[in-house]
Amino acid sequence: MGCGAMAEAKPSIIVTGASSQIGRFALPRLAAQGFAVHALSRKPPAIAAGPGFLWHQADIAAGPLPAVNADALVHLAHLALLPPLIPQLPHLRRVVAFGSTSVFSKQDSPDPREQAVAAQLAEAERAVASACEARGIAWTMLRPTLVYGLGLDKNVETITRFIRRFGFFPVVGGGRGLRQPVHADDLASACIAALDCPASFNRAYNLSGGETLTYRQMVERIFQALGKPPRILPIPLPLFQALLQAAAWLPRYRYLTPEMASRMNQDLCFGHAEAVRDFGYAPRGFEPYA
Repeated sequence: MGCGAMAEAKPSIIVTGASSQIGRFALPRLAAQGFAVHALSRKPPAIAAGPGFLWHQADIAAGPLPAVNADALVHLAHLALLPPLIPQLPHLRRVVAFGSTSVFSKQDSPDPREQAVAAQLAEAERAVASACEARGIAWTMLRPTLVYGLGLDKNVETITRFIRRFGFFPVVGGGRGLRQPVHADDLASACIAALDCPASFNRAYNLSGGETLTYRQMVERIFQALGKPPRILPIPLPLFQALLQAAAWLPRYRYLTPEMASRMNQDLCFGHAEAVRDFGYAPRGFEPYA
């Protein structure tokens, strides 16, 4: 089925989590295509408002949505926040939401916190589909792998900060686990392509990057982007897990878990052939920026 069914009458769109990496790429693209965009974020505007989009500073977890009659919703905030929003938009007919491949990769983790993350994502996906289908709203769920692009992520940016500070990076067991980092701009493009594509209605897609490389190769690429020779230090798994556990006591690194060290040698790969087929998804290779 072809795309572009909504092109004749561009809808007004609410973009939640608009200050995210994906949002900063998606907003100008949506506005340039003639969409009336209402950008929602808890934080002040991440980029200057321009023709075609307005900023609304609001906490969707704490209160109702601003009074906007939106036809479509692009949800970039935490997926669990989406189901209660859908009934607040009576004119809504299209939803594109971002989850994560963590719904699969963390479901069997030994860490109960990571299992809870996977369970919450899975339940949120079910709730979104149910809420939309009950109201006749076409939905699409996009699950990216390891997102990077503007230094706002907790994966590539964490590695980058460590390298800048210490000049080396520790790796467990050779770092042989395969990764597919995906650029936030490619995800923004995918979101916009899926938005207008009936083939993607009421379907979920895994969105991985255009290049598969080992964890060690990913780290080496970040060294190169920083203009530094790769200095990778082999470290025993128990020691690295203890370091991560200690770092997690700091508020800035609460997201760190000991299981992150174990996953350095686990393959976290997901195909994206269905997204290529249905809406022309075309991700780039891994291009970290210094």
